[in-house]
Amino acid sequence: MAMKPCVVDTSAWIEWLAGSALGKKLGGQFPERAQCIVPTIVQLELSKWLVRELSEDQSDQVIAYTQKCIVVPLDTSVALLAADLHREHKLATADAIVYATARHKGAELLTCDAYFKGLPDVVLFAKAVRQ
Repeated sequence: MAMKPCVVDTSAWIEWLAGSALGKKLGGQFPERAQCIVPTIVQLELSKWLVRELSEDQSDQVIAYTQKCIVVPLDTSVALLAADLHREHKLATADAIVYATARHKGAELLTCDAYFKGLPDVVLFAKAVRQ
């Protein structure tokens, strides 16, 4: 049975890589590499986080893994769709690019960010709200 292609948002990568309880839950939802779409902006955000929180070596390893997935650079068609989605859903620029990439590729978006709640084709594993 073929899974639908899936964009994994930076928030989901971080939870999964950090091994959090939420990360363990969503790990079962991570697509196979052949179905995993990685926007280049996610590579940027992941690299920044990994170098800051772990190490440059770990960053290199994770980015090397993402390069075995379907890497989608930001091009004009995705950028224009992101601009529309930004206006329509009040998304931050990076979030709009990630969501536009998923929409452009007919893929689902796997995320932990509540900004995407209620949007079509979003699989949300919401983080617990801290009191």
